[in-house]
Amino acid sequence: MTTPDPTRLSINQETIKQWSLEELATGCTAAGISHVGLWRAPVQEYGVERAAKLMRASGLAVTSLCRGGFLTATDPEQRAAALDDNRRAIDEAAVLGTDTLVLVSGGLPDGERDLTAARERIADALAVLAPYAASCGIRLAIEPLHPMFASDRCVVSTLGQALDLAERFPADQVGVVVDTYHIWWDDQAPVQIARAGASGRLHSFQVADWITPLPAGVLLGRGRLGDGSIDMRAFRELVDAAGFVGAIEVEIFNEELWGRPGAEVLGEVVARFTEHVL
Repeated sequence: MTTPDPTRLSINQETIKQWSLEELATGCTAAGISHVGLWRAPVQEYGVERAAKLMRASGLAVTSLCRGGFLTATDPEQRAAALDDNRRAIDEAAVLGTDTLVLVSGGLPDGERDLTAARERIADALAVLAPYAASCGIRLAIEPLHPMFASDRCVVSTLGQALDLAERFPADQVGVVVDTYHIWWDDQAPVQIARAGASGRLHSFQVADWITPLPAGVLLGRGRLGDGSIDMRAFRELVDAAGFVGAIEVEIFNEELWGRPGAEVLGEVVARFTEHVL
C-alpha cells in the first residue's frame, strides 16, 4: 500500500473559486503545493496558452481539466456541436500539459426517459472522441455523479456504469474518476475501485465530504473535509490498494468557502487533507 504522502495534494480550482488563476498559482506555490486541477471556463477567460505558461512558470502540474462531456443529445446538430466542443476540450488539456480530461456525461434530453439509450449515445460519442484524445496524449475520464443528478447532468451514476462504458475502449484512452462525494453511498464502490485499478482505468481521484441537511442548491453543497459522512481515508486506502499513485484533488463546491479569504481556505484544506485523507 502506498505510504501517505502530503505532496499528493492537488487543489482543484473550484475549491478556491474566489482566487484568480494567478492568485491560485502564487498561493499554491507559496504553500509548497505542486498540483492543481483546472476548469475550462476560467482558463478560457484567462487564455489557454497563457494559463499553460503560468502553470509551467509556477512549477505546477495540472492533474486534470474539467470538463468535457454532455454527450446525450438526440438532435444531430446538438450532437455534432458537443463533439466539436469536446475536441476543443481535448486540445485545451493537451496545451495545459495534463493527461486527463474529466467527462460529465450529460443528463436526459427534454422529454426523454430512456437511460439505457442515453448511455449508449455516450458510448457512440466516445468511439469518436477516444482515438482523437489518444492522438493528443489525453485520457478521457468518465465521472459518475450521484443519482440525484441523473436527470439533468449525468446519466452515469455509479462506477460500475462508468466502467461498463470505459471498458469498450483501450485503458489508456478511457477510464474513470473516483469522486468520494458522488460514490460514497454505493456499497459496490470498493469492488468497482478494485476493478478500475486492475484494468488500469483509475485516472483521477477527487475528495469532498457529504453534509446533511444538504445546503440550498445541492450542486454547491459539498462539505469541507471532515465535516460530513464520508470516510475519506478509507477511500484513499482503496484507491491506493488499486494501484493509484497520482495526485488527489480536493474539489469542494461551497459558497461559504468562496466567501472567505483564499489563503485561509487553502490553509484549512491542507490541514484537513492531512487529518482526514492521509
